[in-house]
Amino acid sequence: MALPPPSQAGAQQKAPTTLRCGVCGSESRHVPFRPQPPEQAPDLDLRPGEPVRSTMARWLQQCPHCGYAAPDLAQAHPAVPGVVAAAPFRALLADNTIPPLARKFLAWAHVLEETGALHAAAEATLQAAWVADDMQRGEQARAWRLDAVALWRCGPPMDAEQCVRALDALRRAGAWDDATHTVADMTERYGNDAVAPIVALEARLIAARDEGRHTIASALPPPARRPHVTHQQTRRGLGPLAWLRRLFGR
Repeated sequence: MALPPPSQAGAQQKAPTTLRCGVCGSESRHVPFRPQPPEQAPDLDLRPGEPVRSTMARWLQQCPHCGYAAPDLAQAHPAVPGVVAAAPFRALLADNTIPPLARKFLAWAHVLEETGALHAAAEATLQAAWVADDMQRGEQARAWRLDAVALWRCGPPMDAEQCVRALDALRRAGAWDDATHTVADMTERYGNDAVAPIVALEARLIAARDEGRHTIASALPPPARRPHVTHQQTRRGLGPLAWLRRLFGR
């Protein structure tokens, strides 16, 4: 499906600016990206709804010289130059079996993993899976979802939101045994929490061996009045807009 034109793509349009790469110091021009609120509900793994959904090509900036990719190209952890110069990163950039946009997210994920930001690396790896979804590359999407779950689990203890996202990644990847055990654990841990309706929906989808995309709206009861596709928010303030702000770190 073709991307919408820039005026409809869910981002405020700004003029390109010249940025100096935080790794190699080279200058290149990039358009700053700030997402507008989505008009459709996010997926269960918190991929935002349209029109933000179709703007993934602008979520990261990448240096055309050294290949470093990040939301802000001018910023880099002190250890990043060594990561970018190392063979695994160079091999990733040269891997033509990976779609270019997915490669950009995986490059950012690799930097995050090597600098110890495992949960952020999981997020970037999941975003690479979203790219694979759009390109109908099911095997790559499955592999990157499982990689994202591994990164979440290797990092600090996950919060409820991260547990939900990992659970959805397992379901979408068809990891049925792991997903079944995870949903049982989450039902026990979060039975009275704001995410309980989402966990209950995941349990039904797992029982049905459903690997498809579903939105948060599917897990929420219909509002008593003034219905909206996102139902505005779940209990305790965990609304889609709040989650979207976390997604982009804004």
